[in-house]
Amino acid sequence: MSYDYSTLSGRIVEKFGTQYNFAIAMGLSERTISLKLNSKVPWKDDEIVKACELLSIDISQMYRYFFKQKVHDT
Repeated sequence: MSYDYSTLSGRIVEKFGTQYNFAIAMGLSERTISLKLNSKVPWKDDEIVKACELLSIDISQMYRYFFKQKVHDT
């Protein structure tokens, strides 16, 4: 299943300026963040919680950033 991480990407740029800076704060490589944002590698539960803390996302709103399904054109 693919998720739409465009809202999350926007929040990352808003708070950290670049994916690279966010990756450092997360303790992950920029490549890993890129793979996660492109639905190639899944987010782990603890990574989602940490990302929410770093990005000031309320846990009750995490679904908007991490669980929005991609809409596929048919």
